[in-house]
Amino acid sequence: MSEFVESLMNEVKAKNPSEPEFHQAVFEVAESLELVLERHPEYRSAKVLERIIEPERVMMFRVPWMDDQGDVQINRGFRIEMNSAIGPYKGGLRFHPSVNLGILKFLAFEQVFKNSLTTLPMGGGKGGSDFDPKGKSDNEVMRFCQSFMSELFRHIGPNTDVPAGDIGVGGREIGFLFGQYKRLRNEFTGVLTGKGLNWGGSLIRPEATGFGSVYFAAEMLATRNETLEGKTCLVSGSGNVAQFTTQKILELGGKVVTVSDSSGSIYDEEGIDNEKLKFIMDLKNVRRGRMKEYAEKYSGAVYTPSDPNADHNPLWDHKADAAFPSATQNEINEKDATNLLKNGVYVVSEGANMPTTIEGVNLFLDKKILYGPGKAANAGGVAVSGLEMAQNSMRYSWTREEVDNRLRIIMKEIHKTCIETSAKYGTEGNYVNGANIGGFVKVANAMLDQGIV
Repeated sequence: MSEFVESLMNEVKAKNPSEPEFHQAVFEVAESLELVLERHPEYRSAKVLERIIEPERVMMFRVPWMDDQGDVQINRGFRIEMNSAIGPYKGGLRFHPSVNLGILKFLAFEQVFKNSLTTLPMGGGKGGSDFDPKGKSDNEVMRFCQSFMSELFRHIGPNTDVPAGDIGVGGREIGFLFGQYKRLRNEFTGVLTGKGLNWGGSLIRPEATGFGSVYFAAEMLATRNETLEGKTCLVSGSGNVAQFTTQKILELGGKVVTVSDSSGSIYDEEGIDNEKLKFIMDLKNVRRGRMKEYAEKYSGAVYTPSDPNADHNPLWDHKADAAFPSATQNEINEKDATNLLKNGVYVVSEGANMPTTIEGVNLFLDKKILYGPGKAANAGGVAVSGLEMAQNSMRYSWTREEVDNRLRIIMKEIHKTCIETSAKYGTEGNYVNGANIGGFVKVANAMLDQGIV
């Protein structure tokens, strides 16, 4: 660790105690940016990175609501408006018991660079609550969302801050949130993305993060004159991102053998075909069941319950060519990364945000595999959110083919930026440096133009 990075991290940890995920995200970016800060002292003298690390605004608020038994419940709500140098704040809302200030700051920090890479004019933000929608009735979710938006509405707007969905926030939650916003503000605007198709949503938005991570993997493979056809793939998660990652891998001729949820993982050596994927989508999206039911239905599948005390995740310990972590942060540790490499994996495209620990990332970089970090590989979701904003502004809807084509082009451009930037700074093929520097420079230049604000 250089003197600059060490000094910066000491300051970050002192100002932001007990926020390990935020520290991790900042450290990874700071290491990459040493290369650019050496060439551009104007960024250091203006303390651009230090300003990006400090959120422009943080909101934290109480969310009281009543459950179906008539008991009052209290959750905590957040919105982190991280950086608006290149456009309105943009980033998802996460409803999950693990949500806290540090996790949302890490996500908002990552979002700044990710949004910059999309080429669209969007700043970075993130928000959410420690509310758990699992096991709640639709009415309970509605009452919570209405209470949450009753505070959030005063801080967001189509030209200020445009939230979207994330873990625990799908079409149902976005609908309830939008309905309450419209009621409070008496206006119909594109203030949220991920909306229903019949009231301002965009085609391909639910699929975008998963599709985008597969398109990014395909671009990485193309640098070696390869495709996904015939490749065995490991996918984690079973939510929106994992489902559409699996769908796109199947379309491109690959074979997916794993999926998971918080209770455990499935290994299906025969592969998850379209019929099995349809079962997973019904299980998770409609019945909201657990992955164990997959193994009960398909006798060839092996179910392994989660063990929170284990030092590795068995999902990453299977023979494969490619891995698509699509569940949550830090799901691949150093031992998992070692297992992936040992089992022949040489393509990793992150559908989740920061799913690999720093030790795991360093292993991937040392072995020079095709490693697409989340801020580049999973930018397809926010890219199509940006396209949804554009359609809302025009009061117009593009066709499925148009949106999918624009998504492909954006992922191709992000890949090109990563490749060209990493080469420019002497680390050719290092997608981490390419993504971090490529995302930073655009934001940094805008901040210099706008003065010390």
